Amino acid sequence: MATASGRDKGPAAAAPPPQLESFLAIGLDQRTAENALANRKVTANLTAVIAEAGVTGCDKSVGNLLYTVATKYPANALVHRPDLIKYILLEKIKNSAQLDAALSFLSTLGPDSLDRVKFEEACGVGVVVSFEEIQSTVTDVLNENMEAIVEQRYRINVGSLCGQVRKKHPWGDAKSVKEEIEKKLVEILGPKTEADNAKPMKKKKEKPTKVEEVKTVAAPPSEEELNPYSIFPQPEENFKVHTEIFFCDGNIWRAHNTKSILEKHLKVTGGKVMTRFPPEPNGYLHIGHAKAMFIDFGLAKERNGHCYLRFDDTNPEAEKKEYIDHIQEIVTWMGWEPYKVTYTSDYFQDLYELAISLIKKGLAYVDHQTPEEIKEYREKKMNSPWRDRPIEESLKLFEDMRHGLIAEGKATLRMKQDMQNDNKNMADLIAYRIKFTPHPHAGDKWFIYPSYDYAHCLVDSLENITHSLCTLEFDIRRPSYYWLLVALDQYQPYVWEYSRLNISNNVMSKRKLNRLVTDKWVDGWDDPRLLTLAGLRRRGVSSTAINSFIRGMGITRSDNSLIRVERLEYHIREELNRVASRVLVVLHPLKVVITNLDYGTIINIDAKMWPNAPDNDASAHYKVPFSRTLYIEQSDFRLKDSKDFYGLAPGKSVMLRHAFPIKCTEVICGDNPDSIVEIRAEYDPSKATKPKGVLHWVAEPSPGVEPLKVEVRLFEKLFLSENPAELEDWLGDLNPQSKEVVKGAYAVPSLANAVLGDKFQFERLGYFAVDSDSTPGGLVFNRTVTLKDSYGKAGPK
Repeated sequence: MATASGRDKGPAAAAPPPQLESFLAIGLDQRTAENALANRKVTANLTAVIAEAGVTGCDKSVGNLLYTVATKYPANALVHRPDLIKYILLEKIKNSAQLDAALSFLSTLGPDSLDRVKFEEACGVGVVVSFEEIQSTVTDVLNENMEAIVEQRYRINVGSLCGQVRKKHPWGDAKSVKEEIEKKLVEILGPKTEADNAKPMKKKKEKPTKVEEVKTVAAPPSEEELNPYSIFPQPEENFKVHTEIFFCDGNIWRAHNTKSILEKHLKVTGGKVMTRFPPEPNGYLHIGHAKAMFIDFGLAKERNGHCYLRFDDTNPEAEKKEYIDHIQEIVTWMGWEPYKVTYTSDYFQDLYELAISLIKKGLAYVDHQTPEEIKEYREKKMNSPWRDRPIEESLKLFEDMRHGLIAEGKATLRMKQDMQNDNKNMADLIAYRIKFTPHPHAGDKWFIYPSYDYAHCLVDSLENITHSLCTLEFDIRRPSYYWLLVALDQYQPYVWEYSRLNISNNVMSKRKLNRLVTDKWVDGWDDPRLLTLAGLRRRGVSSTAINSFIRGMGITRSDNSLIRVERLEYHIREELNRVASRVLVVLHPLKVVITNLDYGTIINIDAKMWPNAPDNDASAHYKVPFSRTLYIEQSDFRLKDSKDFYGLAPGKSVMLRHAFPIKCTEVICGDNPDSIVEIRAEYDPSKATKPKGVLHWVAEPSPGVEPLKVEVRLFEKLFLSENPAELEDWLGDLNPQSKEVVKGAYAVPSLANAVLGDKFQFERLGYFAVDSDSTPGGLVFNRTVTLKDSYGKAGPK
């Protein structure tokens, strides 16, 4: 393997596979060795440490120190690990206190050159603390604490006493210190008594006299809760080792920025945080992209930095101008402002030149295997027959690919990585493929296009991105990401992966979303049943509610757990409860005639748009006409009453919201007794009647004039199962009742002025928003969310 700046060679021979015996041989106990094997990272680190030490067996004290090195060694200073191991083997560092000091020193030092004099001074190399000195200091410490010792006897905190001795002799043997303290305590206190051995009695807490109600003070929120971006390092800290790239031949590349590369980067950026939101323009964005935006744009905003909107447009066959326009528009709607809008295709020439450099380094080659052959060879860990072709030959063939002289599918450029690596993402990934397809942004200039695996990390580097943030499934691509940057001596961004956002009763895969749209299972990318951002917006969800939901999820590396959709609905409902004005709408009207109200009489009633609106605030009220003919919901009337029914029934009274009590006096049926045509009722103008049930209603605005008619669309969960993505027949899980269209709903007259963007609470029915299908003479409303969740509560279970 050719050498490159920024990589360190490991042992010449391949390290043996992790074996329990090798860990036991250095003195680890059985349980510690087994725990080491259970953790892949510890296994790899401990195997590497043993290989660097060149030992097959050693004393337990030395082995325990080597184990500590494997588990606690600072990643930014891996270049110095062999030196530290030599100090341990030569017993110049021989206890945990010295090792802790050494690790602290090296963590601060990083990859810079090691000053051995300062290092040895910092961790007490050569300092000998005699047993006599320990005895003398223990005596002094016990004398200083004698009053507490006499009072507490054997319940005295021995650890605290040891710590006081260590302050005076940091390099003294900890075991000797503890043994000497315990010996002296016996001399002072004598043998333990029954009282010393007895368990201390727990004092009963006396209940305080209740004078007034004591308010519980909540614990202050953590730094991460106050600022979720506090977990990310500053740009100037980007000199630490990002990852170790292990090769099957035993080589290890330790990817990190050299001092000169980092200084050059910081000079270009001015030390600012630089992030990027890099969607592929092959579909509409969904709520998972909202999380990515919150992290990418949010971190840059919090640190006063910049965030690019970069289109990852390396596949011209799947990308459209429609998607590019949508993404730019939806990013703005979500409240984010890009520093610049860029395209991976802007860097096609740079990427092409870097590919030539990679070939010249002997780290890329032109291959003629078919996709099926590539898959087979990867499974068998076999090299391509063309892997070792001459550099000049690959250069010539790559040039022919560039000029369209080789047919599609007949050649690719592959990175020469490590076909025998256990990580399939190091198995000579494809860098370029031939496509005779015009590009939506670059036009018809190119016949070859870079792959995501090749372009993504290089454009991150070319744009001086400080934090390359992506979802957890890219974790296994880290070695490949850094392999290419190390191989080409490029600046290396800090990579951090976070968990995907998966929400119940929905699919989030672009492939599945595209299938739903193209096969017309839904009404387009902005169908309100989808969790696309366009669909959520059309449904009436605001960007602030989405961002509030995302912030509540956090941005940590948790597993890909399924978030219940009710949790999203909770944040939507919380916001709409504050901003949506109240109106009266009846979905399925049932005619009610008020027999004791004269024909032609209209009583204009003041109804509150907000529950807590002051009575004297005219701007917070709207007029509702109360007339002889009005309408209630069909479901709010029954021929047979029951205790748990609060609607209207023969001989029963109910209160009409904002208006008067009414009492059912007669029922007019149609052709059969179950077909109710009309209800006759009397109203109580004095409001002396106090019924329990309260109904919403809509009246004729004037005699014989039908109330305002609107169309209302009711949405339920799109899929029946919580996790349809796991089902083989996921389309078979679609909910046939996910959409109901109500065309003959009645509304109060004030709703006639509603326009696109307006949101309302239809009292007792839920929150609704004006749909884009509305026309001047025909309003359409989408139900955004019900008043309560599926558990009958105002928030998630």
